[in-house]
Amino acid sequence: MSTKPLIVAVDDIAEGVYMASGTIVGSDCYTTTARIHQSPETGRGDYRIQVDADHHADHNSNKQQFVITFNMPVKYVSSQGSLESGDGTTELHINLTYWNNHNDHIGLGDLVVTADAGLTILNAAMIDTGKC
Repeated sequence: MSTKPLIVAVDDIAEGVYMASGTIVGSDCYTTTARIHQSPETGRGDYRIQVDADHHADHNSNKQQFVITFNMPVKYVSSQGSLESGDGTTELHINLTYWNNHNDHIGLGDLVVTADAGLTILNAAMIDTGKC
């Protein structure tokens, strides 16, 4: 038997819920965008996501971790990287091994996930994990 959470309104007590803001540690040398460019259609039930990350730094990089947050849990299907964690949750961590010069670009059009209808991207960041 599973129990379900109970939400109770209490007038004299308040607790705030805040979204994180600011920069993810290690992402300061990448400008990252992500967008869903294919949604589920008849015969194909997955979402395909385009990721673009521009590296602007005083160093090269040979390893990255892409972190993407959604409005609902997703099932990771595939990408050019390797899934570190997050399958079945709202946040995926994907390891990449691209060589980036001081000013360079990573373009991934192959992040594939499945989820219920209405999936949106809340946040995306490329983290430099291999400064060299």
